[in-house]
This record gives sequence, structure tokens and C-alpha cells, in this order.
Amino acid sequence: MGAPRVAAIEYPLGRTLGQPDDTAGQLAVLRATLAALQSIRTPGEVVHLPFEWPEPPKQVKNEPPEAPPIAKYLSRNPWFLPKLLSRNVPA
Repeated sequence: MGAPRVAAIEYPLGRTLGQPDDTAGQLAVLRATLAALQSIRTPGEVVHLPFEWPEPPKQVKNEPPEAPPIAKYLSRNPWFLPKLLSRNVPA
């Protein structure tokens, strides 16, 4: 199943709107996305947004500065992972 219209951006996975704490950049991407989606007239059309990520793909750091709490918990209690994945989490 395809998307009815796409505003494509070549940003790293998880950073679709831009760099963290870059309000102006994120708003620019959001506005360009909305404008592109309004202008598309043909189903399945793809519009490439005119933004470039500021660093080469191999230098993109996708790891948070500190591990999320659930990752810390699972590293200390790995036997809990099957319960979590099966959604059988005790209250």
C-alpha cells in the first residue's frame, strides 16, 4: 500500500524534523512539508524537500547522551525482556 503523497527529506532516521533544540529549522521543515502536501495534485507524487543534514551520514550520532531508563533496566534485568515483548507486564 503506497502513501497518497509524500514530502521526502534526507534526514537520519528519527530526526525527520531536524536537529534537537533547533526550533527555527524544525519549523522550516514543517512549513515546507505542509506546503508540499498542499501542492501535490497527483496520487503517489513525491516532493523532495530542499534541506540537507549538516554532517555526513557516517558522522551522525543517533545515540542519546544517556541510555533511556528502560534500556538501563533491561541491561540489569534481561530476563524481563520476554515479558515486555509479550506485553505480559506485571502491575
